[in-house]
Amino acid sequence: MMDRERAKLEIERLRREINEHNYRYYVLAQPTISDYEFDQLMKKLEELERQFPDLITPDSPTQRVGGEPLKEFATVVHEIPMLSLDNTYNYEELREFDKRVRKVVSRPVYLVQQKVDGVAVALRYENYRFVLGATRGDGYRGDDITLNLRTIGSIPLRLRDERKGFERFEVRGEVYLPRQEFVRLNEEREDEGLPVFANPRNAAAGTLKLLDPREVKKRKLDCFIHTVPRPPGNGQRDSETIAILKELGFKVTPPSLRFDDIDGVIDYCARWQEEKLKLPYDVDGMVIKLDRYADREELGTTEKSPRWAVAYKYPPEEKETRVKRIFVNVGRLGTVTPVAELEPVFLSGTTVTHSTLHNMDEVERLDVRDGDTVVVHKAGEIIPQILRVVKEKRPPGTKKFKMPERCPVCHTRLFKEADEVAWRCVNVSCPAQLVARLLHFGSRAALDIEGLGEKLVEQLVRTGLVKDFADLYHLKQKQLVELERMGKKSAENLLRALEASKSRPFYRVLFGLGIRHIGIHTARLLAQHFGSIDRLMKVKPEEFVRVTGIGPAVAESLENFFSDRENRELIERLRQAGLQMEEDRAKGPKPLAGKKFVLTGTLEHFSRDEATERIMALGGTVSSSVSRNTDYVVVGREPGSKLDRARALGVRTIDEAEFLQLLGIQPEKGGAAAGSRRSV
Repeated sequence: MMDRERAKLEIERLRREINEHNYRYYVLAQPTISDYEFDQLMKKLEELERQFPDLITPDSPTQRVGGEPLKEFATVVHEIPMLSLDNTYNYEELREFDKRVRKVVSRPVYLVQQKVDGVAVALRYENYRFVLGATRGDGYRGDDITLNLRTIGSIPLRLRDERKGFERFEVRGEVYLPRQEFVRLNEEREDEGLPVFANPRNAAAGTLKLLDPREVKKRKLDCFIHTVPRPPGNGQRDSETIAILKELGFKVTPPSLRFDDIDGVIDYCARWQEEKLKLPYDVDGMVIKLDRYADREELGTTEKSPRWAVAYKYPPEEKETRVKRIFVNVGRLGTVTPVAELEPVFLSGTTVTHSTLHNMDEVERLDVRDGDTVVVHKAGEIIPQILRVVKEKRPPGTKKFKMPERCPVCHTRLFKEADEVAWRCVNVSCPAQLVARLLHFGSRAALDIEGLGEKLVEQLVRTGLVKDFADLYHLKQKQLVELERMGKKSAENLLRALEASKSRPFYRVLFGLGIRHIGIHTARLLAQHFGSIDRLMKVKPEEFVRVTGIGPAVAESLENFFSDRENRELIERLRQAGLQMEEDRAKGPKPLAGKKFVLTGTLEHFSRDEATERIMALGGTVSSSVSRNTDYVVVGREPGSKLDRARALGVRTIDEAEFLQLLGIQPEKGGAAAGSRRSV
């Protein structure tokens, strides 16, 4: 094992190397190593930090996400107010701005930047390290969102260079959601029956308000830096400071060009009106500001805005077209979405023929009908969206749209859960959902069918070999070898994996069915309490909610799922194929019967799932939160706020050695022989 001093030097070297690769990836968009090589560097750093936890620092690349969710955001007072810009909407207003400037500054030089449509943030650095991040708020006070901002890869946790004059300073910029991520996020939300975001800016703002940084990281926000409110060092121009910021590791707003006359500024703004459509992020205008700091001082500010800068806003492109018909589309997880088929209209660079209406609430809000004339635009310059109906052009005799009672693909009766806007098809064998359902069924946490990847599943569905989960267990080697990239050996391996999946415990089969709201933890609770699929199918909703951890949404979802005839037939076919449909309630001692556990921190011997299975096998239950009813909180290394909660409530806490004794396990000498270190 490496000694502490050597480890410290190696940790510093790895951090510098990883930070440099992050800079090349996020800022320069010029990666020099593969994702695999980068992951190997991170693993080396993580392992050393596990061995020497006292060497972990907040600016380490491993610390971009950590800790428990916040209960609320603290308030931050801006040392320099975050003023908003005055907006202009035509070139004449830009010329008026130039005239006002020239009354004070005889020879102005303008710096012009893209106005990225995001959320304004302030980032504070001390000792060359990122220490605080805040929203604009009212301009004088904002929310402390440091933990959320740390998840953004383009925000350096430590500067690349310890340059004189930049020991303590603040930068400001825009956090934004790339268009591709906006589309992905809305598709996910639609599948889950959640309201979709109107545009990438709203999505970015909503994400930064999340109290759990782990959820923020999943949304892949990005950040451009454009301003230093108090210029550090001896810089004379904003353009010089921005060049230095890029060298220090920041992703600065591109491009930042200088002009000494307003005609050049106007030409540049005009050029970007079309070019901005090609960008992977939203730009809603251009920012025009004086480059020289001395000129800014002369002009000063008003109470709300600087006099030395202005924003030119591009007019939104909106066009009229006609709704040919409204139909419904079935998503990959069963969400049924109304869609408007439109007369083709050219909008923001492409021809638009369809617009999603998201859900029935949106249809009713717009009151859109077949034959209506509507005004459309593109949300995030990507997604066609109906803004409003031109009701004075509505033809006589139109009727309001009604959601069909049955799925248009498989004809199963549709359901809408209480307090939700989405209608759903709950038939897991519905052809529109089959690929996504099969992938979930074969995933590691469910049936763990090795080799059942996306491309193979798509082929199995496309060729008609698999029409539901049970068909997987009737596949023959002869059928498989005829598929693309599927040789004899691959076919044998898949068939072996399918056979092995028959021994997976009942709760994993239940999870694999993909019933809405039934995650792996809920599946364990249900399997443990009710014991078999037959018992579950007979249970009334009011019986479900008597089980601790099972709420009305789960009860309603189970009732909808089991009321579908095709789902019940599928369960019977899976039973005949040999899958486990009962909880293994082997006789033997249950020393933890009735005991409730919570896990926090990192254990040496178990992952979260492994520890949970051990507890449940001995009759105990596991919860994700501490309450007065908790019997034990198992505390590993680097525990979270659950430990504080346990102490406050007087709940008993035990370390891993005591936990092993409860399980009846004698640890091997020399460390963790039962498994790798993982966060629980």
